[in-house]
Amino acid sequence: MNWKEIYQSRLVSAKEAVSHIKSGDRVVIGHACAEPQYLVDAMVENREMYRDVEIVHMVPMGKCDYVKPGMESYFRHNAIFAGGGTRDAIYEGRADFTPCCFSRVPKLFERYLPVDVAMIQVTPPDKYGNCSLGLSVDYTKAAAKNARLVIAQVNDQMPYTYGDSRIPVDDIDLFVEKSMPMPELKPRVIGEVEKKIGEYCATLIEDGATLQLGIGAIPDAVCTCLHDKRDLGLHSELISDGVVDLIEEGVINNSRKTLNPGKSIATFLMGTRKLYDFVDHNPDFELYPVDIVNNPDIIMKNNNMISINSCVEVDLMGQVDSESVGDKQISGIGGQVNFVKGAVNSPGGKSIIAMASTAAKGTISKIVPQLEKGAVITTLRTDVDYIVTEYGIARLTGHTLRQRATALINIAHPKFRPELIKAFEERFHRPFDPNCVASL
Repeated sequence: MNWKEIYQSRLVSAKEAVSHIKSGDRVVIGHACAEPQYLVDAMVENREMYRDVEIVHMVPMGKCDYVKPGMESYFRHNAIFAGGGTRDAIYEGRADFTPCCFSRVPKLFERYLPVDVAMIQVTPPDKYGNCSLGLSVDYTKAAAKNARLVIAQVNDQMPYTYGDSRIPVDDIDLFVEKSMPMPELKPRVIGEVEKKIGEYCATLIEDGATLQLGIGAIPDAVCTCLHDKRDLGLHSELISDGVVDLIEEGVINNSRKTLNPGKSIATFLMGTRKLYDFVDHNPDFELYPVDIVNNPDIIMKNNNMISINSCVEVDLMGQVDSESVGDKQISGIGGQVNFVKGAVNSPGGKSIIAMASTAAKGTISKIVPQLEKGAVITTLRTDVDYIVTEYGIARLTGHTLRQRATALINIAHPKFRPELIKAFEERFHRPFDPNCVASL
């Protein structure tokens, strides 16, 4: 049979597709904005067909009904990243959490967490019989490669992306056609705090640098401060709307990249229709599996690699918690550690942790004497390079513990500095001197 005949022979309804899931199966769901929500909804609606189905994924964008109270006999969620719809279930014991750097997730599915069913979302086949994974290649391709059964939601509103995003019709067992808008993450409002952080970060970015940016108000603020830069490149776990204007202006052109010159590289995309339309059939964008994009040994091949990430809190030694509030898991390790290590080992590279100085409407300092009890150390003090708040830049690399603490106190919110200074003096047994840190 040719690919068109294969496709037609495997085309089924959503209910029929999910009927192939068996009790006790491990089901891996496609990532983030590429989550096949139509299939997930069908699985939940037909939950009486099975028991103890393990659901594995990272960032959720759907309803997450499978973690709601009363679903325990049907589903058990194993999160590799906690999201808004799953973090309470993890904390309350209705779901589990498996710590893993993003770059190693494909290895989980190859060796440690055998995949029974992969539920993914793809574009309609092209003229060669290849679908595209569109917005998320990351772990999704590895899940499909290693699954006993691959079920794909075929959505003509999914952008078609290049790189290693294509998957042949023959590698998919069941197709369910459902056209629906892709989930969109609206840009957050950039306030004065984020604007100031963006300005400080921009001073650390030189012409010709290659960037890794996350999503949210701070990365978007950084983008708004880069319009006077030249020949920037992109090698990023995630790409969002903030880069589109910079590419259209020619600020980001990838011309000076030492790896994949001329190409913007990512492993998944999250944003609005503006981004999705921009990347659709755009040969200048390439998506690859996360064990390639987030591999520190590959990241460091980009000269002048700049990684910009955020965190929950940082202590005076420079230990960074980016994923928990106390013992409550609120996100995950993601790719922060991957890009921190890759950037600091890149020739001329820098790693930046950028954050507002306070949380909870200014009532909590994000620079603390010690991490909260139960908090996770995401990035080690030995790997942290720069910390940036709206009050300035603290370089930690090459500085003693006393110098690090001083630099961090200097960029903390002024109303919290007295208690930080008191903690400093109790720890180091000497008066605090704000000028003891060498020039940045």
